[in-house]
Amino acid sequence: MKKLLLSLSIIHIAFTVLAQADTGKPIKIAVFSPIYLDSAFNGQTYKLGNANLPKNILPGLEFYTGVMMAVDSLQMEKANIEVLFFDSKSRTEPMNKILAKSVWDSVSLIIASFNSRADVKPLADFAASKSIPLVSSTFPNDGGIANNPFFVLINSSLRTHIEGLYKHLQKNYSTGNLVYIRRKGAVEDMIQNVFAGMGKTTPSIPLKYKSVELADSFTNKQLLGFLDSTKNNIVICGTINEDFGSRLIKTLSVSKNYPSIAIGMPTWDGLKEVNRAISFDSKGIDIVYSTPYNYSRTDKLGAHITAIYKDKYFSRPSDWVFKGYESMYHFTRLLLTYNDNLINHLSDRDFRLFNDFDIQPVKLKKENPGPDYLENKKLYFIKKQDGVVKSVL
Repeated sequence: MKKLLLSLSIIHIAFTVLAQADTGKPIKIAVFSPIYLDSAFNGQTYKLGNANLPKNILPGLEFYTGVMMAVDSLQMEKANIEVLFFDSKSRTEPMNKILAKSVWDSVSLIIASFNSRADVKPLADFAASKSIPLVSSTFPNDGGIANNPFFVLINSSLRTHIEGLYKHLQKNYSTGNLVYIRRKGAVEDMIQNVFAGMGKTTPSIPLKYKSVELADSFTNKQLLGFLDSTKNNIVICGTINEDFGSRLIKTLSVSKNYPSIAIGMPTWDGLKEVNRAISFDSKGIDIVYSTPYNYSRTDKLGAHITAIYKDKYFSRPSDWVFKGYESMYHFTRLLLTYNDNLINHLSDRDFRLFNDFDIQPVKLKKENPGPDYLENKKLYFIKKQDGVVKSVL
């Protein structure tokens, strides 16, 4: 990865250009990713030594790597494209300077990996002013934008996860002892309000559940007091706080007299405790959580990407690599097929790689004449036990 940073720093003086030689004018795509190159270099001198790369650099760098692997695939298919790459966290070339460049009138698509809410709206507003679709590939937040039909949120928002979770519980876990566990906090208030609101608007039978607020330092006895040893306990975690979620999983996993299924937030996708929930008799609880991404490393394409990445970087590719690859390949192929009408074909499965996308308009206020943005509403529900995936719905 150090070698990748070094090569990237050289071409970062202006911007990265990758084009497939072909007749006709290439379609131009801009990619943004937070790589923090300035923190790794003094000029062209690498300053981080041989130690591990800082955590803030890795996700953006791996996303970029996935994008580059997809570009290689597209070039092998003779795709006539030109890709401009920008480090969205550059201090020497900040966003306002990037957006002042003269290239934007010929850009047909922007793909971005955000890691901060504050970065979303400036780029989204700019994309709307130029009528350029902006695909936000990794950040589950709309950034406070409105009236922007060109902004496409692929990593579904927390609200969408909560609504999807309620429907999933209705379909699969409506019986048993449902217990909604939360901690005190403003985010938790929002989560519970959305969850409870689903019960008021659902055309089906609303869920019946107990709602419990516990302190961050809750004891096993406090939690188990709300469970039933004679029933299957469906324990819903109403917070994205990872420490609270970990404590909840640990408590349930060692309480073998209380058969339980732990239902979590999308943040559980990367939670270590999800892969450690093993009780004393080596039979862990079932853990269920939602995600818009379901990457297989065992199918033909997944194995191919993994093998190439390992050969180049001597490590296993993270989901960030797959997100970069899928975003670049899938949406570029759709762009090449539908050109200016891409925005109406974002959910097409013609070039599906790993995930289905169900991209729908979102209206924050009913009186708005058009959508405030577009969002992927497709969720996968992962069920795990002892770190092993049991099913995907």
